[in-house]
Amino acid sequence: TWDDYYYDYYYNNDDHLISFVLFVHCSGIQSGTAGLAFSMALGLTGMTQWGVRQSAEVENQMTSVERIIEYSRLKPEASLKSDYKFPINWPQNGQVIFNHVYLTYDGSSAPVLKDLCFEIRGGEKIGIVGRTGAGKSSILAALFRMVEIDGKITIDDVNCRDIGLHELRSKMSIIPQEPVAFIGSLRKNLDPFDDRNDEEIWDALEKVQLKNVVNEMSGKLEYQLSEGGGNLSVGQRQLICLARALLRRNKILVLDEATANVDHHTDFLIQKTIRNNFGDCTVITIAHRLNTIIDSDRILVLDAGRVAQFDTPYNLLQDSHGIFYNLIQQTGPQMAEKLRSMAVATKR
Repeated sequence: TWDDYYYDYYYNNDDHLISFVLFVHCSGIQSGTAGLAFSMALGLTGMTQWGVRQSAEVENQMTSVERIIEYSRLKPEASLKSDYKFPINWPQNGQVIFNHVYLTYDGSSAPVLKDLCFEIRGGEKIGIVGRTGAGKSSILAALFRMVEIDGKITIDDVNCRDIGLHELRSKMSIIPQEPVAFIGSLRKNLDPFDDRNDEEIWDALEKVQLKNVVNEMSGKLEYQLSEGGGNLSVGQRQLICLARALLRRNKILVLDEATANVDHHTDFLIQKTIRNNFGDCTVITIAHRLNTIIDSDRILVLDAGRVAQFDTPYNLLQDSHGIFYNLIQQTGPQMAEKLRSMAVATKR
């Protein structure tokens, strides 16, 4: 570091100065005294360098202390389990109702979601769109209880606040924008709780068109993934997350801009797999690309944390002053025309 360089330069000059003084005044100084003075000067240089290095190390390690302090100030989440007795096969329909929901993040005085009210019918395919900061991802934070809300969210008439976090989150599948993979075998990444047999796992891989890829891997299902799945491509990791959702067989599937970082082929494959295998499930999709949600049953348009529009794609495009219409227009003439054609095809 520059500090090391500076102190080396400074104390080397001191050593030279001491040597010069000893040489000039050698007649009045005993040889033993001169040697002691010079050796002490050299030792002082080494001790100073050590002190500088230790102070730099303390500064580096203080980041760990800052993290510990930050974690210690986090509010504890609700309990993982509760005494509430919900139906064994809950949820059966996948109906989701937001009833006057407000959400405020810690450190902020203004709510991100404001008096949010809407209903998603069981089995519906819902797209969520809006400008940056509209509150799209905050809906997922509220649904998974990553942040506690004011108001009420029910799934199949069960208040989400009444059940434990593990019970709630295990009943929904999510495919995030950044695919999650863990160190360990491919099998453990697909089925971490050993709920499925090999035949079911291979069937899920075939549905996401990864069966041939896995067959060519050393160890196949026992193939070892590195940290974060770094030895797989982003598209492959996203498809593994999709296969994991297939194996979970939950009634509610949430996609948080899941195709934002993948190529168009993988995007098409994910959308095709969802249409073919999640037909009876409720699918909630936060969209980066409008073409991924244009064929949804209905589209929820958010604006500043409120519901601005909620209707079928075709009906939304009939409002030339609406936010959704403007979002379509901003994609460019060719893409806008293509999206309008796709919306017309979904007209019911």
